[in-house]
Amino acid sequence: MSHLKAVILAAGKGTRMKSDLPKVLHEIDGKTMVEYVIDAAREAGAEDICLVVGHKAELVKERVGTGVTYALQEEQLGTGHAVKCAMDFIGTDGDTMILCGDTPIITGATLQELLTYHKQNEMKVTVLSTLLEDATGYGRIVRNEAGDFLKIVEQKDATPEEQAIREINSGMYVFRSADLTGSLMKITNQNAQNEYYLTDTIEILNRENAGNQVVVGAMATNRVDETRGVNTVEQLAEAAEILRKRG
Repeated sequence: MSHLKAVILAAGKGTRMKSDLPKVLHEIDGKTMVEYVIDAAREAGAEDICLVVGHKAELVKERVGTGVTYALQEEQLGTGHAVKCAMDFIGTDGDTMILCGDTPIITGATLQELLTYHKQNEMKVTVLSTLLEDATGYGRIVRNEAGDFLKIVEQKDATPEEQAIREINSGMYVFRSADLTGSLMKITNQNAQNEYYLTDTIEILNRENAGNQVVVGAMATNRVDETRGVNTVEQLAEAAEILRKRG
């Protein structure tokens, strides 16, 4: 069994929550959002978990406590930069899941399926995707005629054809650790936002792929709710409702 680690992105302010509390510390039934994600990662077999913290880092550490490692992202310079802050933790051994601290509905079972798909298909990275009725605002998964992964296109960069795609990037991934570390060294912030995007690592791995074997995969889960991120108080209430029904 190769070693599985998880990096959970938990540095955001969550301005749309209209609260001073770090976004991932908002609670559903007495448990913070990020703790739901930590539990799912453990269920999926992650032996070591690292939280990338930023906004009010001390408060997050105090609330989540021991049992996880912490990496500090002092400035929020994009998802790629956040993961880079955990590079020492990631290392080159085994596989690393990248998860979001604001997706409390995700389950260990779905993450396990993602991992199995990743290993069976011998991918360097596998994206968790899903199909939405309305994919507006999300990064789209573009595939070729054979159905193989080609790229992720952000909403603002998408052509009208690409905007019609309903398969979206959930922002959750599993990488071979060595490939993740190697590609993180190569990403730049040469874009409109001057940010480091994690999705650029996928483009790098695809581009550097010698021959025609597929090294990047996307596994579409039909459990659409599990990919939901929480950005507003309304979405927090919706997530709570789903989790209560699940019991």
